[in-house]
Amino acid sequence: MNTRRLFGTSGIRGVVNQDLSPDFCRQVALAIGTTLPPASRVCIATDTRISRDMIKEAVTAGLLSCGINVVDLGILPTPALALLTRESGFATGIMITASHNPPEFNGIKLFTENSLGYSQVQEAEIEKIYLNQKFRQGKGGGLEQAQDMKQRYLSFIKGKLSLPGFNHQLKVVVDPGNGAASKFASDIFVQMGLDVIPVNDEQNGLFPGRSPEPKEDTLQSTVNVLKQHNADLAICFDGDADRVVFCDKEGFLGFNEPIAFISRLAAKRTGKKKIATTVETGTLLDLAVKDLEVEVVRGRVGDVAVAYLAQELDAALGVEQVGVYIIPEAGYYPDSIFASLILLSQLSDAGEIRQFFQGIPRVFFEKAKVFCPDELKELVMARVKEKAHLFAPDEINTLDGLRLEFPDSWMLIRASGTEPVIRVISESTSQTQTDELISKGKKLVQGLVEASK
Repeated sequence: MNTRRLFGTSGIRGVVNQDLSPDFCRQVALAIGTTLPPASRVCIATDTRISRDMIKEAVTAGLLSCGINVVDLGILPTPALALLTRESGFATGIMITASHNPPEFNGIKLFTENSLGYSQVQEAEIEKIYLNQKFRQGKGGGLEQAQDMKQRYLSFIKGKLSLPGFNHQLKVVVDPGNGAASKFASDIFVQMGLDVIPVNDEQNGLFPGRSPEPKEDTLQSTVNVLKQHNADLAICFDGDADRVVFCDKEGFLGFNEPIAFISRLAAKRTGKKKIATTVETGTLLDLAVKDLEVEVVRGRVGDVAVAYLAQELDAALGVEQVGVYIIPEAGYYPDSIFASLILLSQLSDAGEIRQFFQGIPRVFFEKAKVFCPDELKELVMARVKEKAHLFAPDEINTLDGLRLEFPDSWMLIRASGTEPVIRVISESTSQTQTDELISKGKKLVQGLVEASK
């Protein structure tokens, strides 16, 4: 693992036994434990990856050896781990997950006693201790197992759903992609009285049903199931269920459409006038809340960055276009399950989503990625910055990557913090123009990656 920076935009992540060896994870856990008071209680959960026990045991060993008490919550979605960290009074919550990454990846994600992701200051403290190898040694901590986590999570969420009743005529496909929400989300939806058709609902860390990253090309079979059962909506989670995307009978509902629609619901429900999001998010969100006089504020990419921005703004909602929802009334952590329930509680017909966007000017949004080794990202992005003027943008936003603004379009070139790629994202009022910007952006990045090797 790169020793300059352990943490990306969403915790520590890498290929198991290549970037994430058991010894590395044990030492990271020693650093985490050293930042906490002796005898602190920490909870730990995993997604379904086959490496989960190996990584969890290494992390647990590191924590125990520096006097931290560990409570093992088993396999849980990230939202449940984050929420239960606060609600059960733990000092820290540790999620073993690589979220949407392929099966060979895993990672370590941290939540504070208030369910917030660890801040950059907290991450920097852990990195400093790890790099200096100055770990606290003390009396060994204790280890215990905990049960009934699903019901604890559900009882909290039920208490927050002071909303109109669900339309129990809606038939929903629930697709956790064999990840952490398997047998969890579908069970919760059934307990809420919904008509549920589960797909890929068996826990399997090889993700045989589909990729753990839910997007249009990985959800075709899910859409087919939806059509076969004449269902209304498909709710599709990523590997650890901190993201959710949706499909209807016409197919994938897009990335920007659901976050825009749910943001509008949140603004109307709370009366708050700000939505927190990132530089990756398209203008559909702004258009969806314009008549409500709601301001969309864009910050850095990553659910932790969005959470802190939403807290700072006292926002109605924090969102990322990949399907992340930070719901302040629950806490400043990503909760895809709660977001889905909020949507279903206010939806009389699944067609309302597409109907709403028919009344909004159309924009064309596309994403692409170019492979780039982690060690080359900084150099490649510096060279992209040198050449950005060749696109003749009206404005260059350097808050996170390079977002080039044009009169009726924009393009973002940004190094991923979760996988070895550089992303190229573009949006325009013309599909042709969007495609051209994506093509030009990819060509530039590919050339610079090759030149930097």
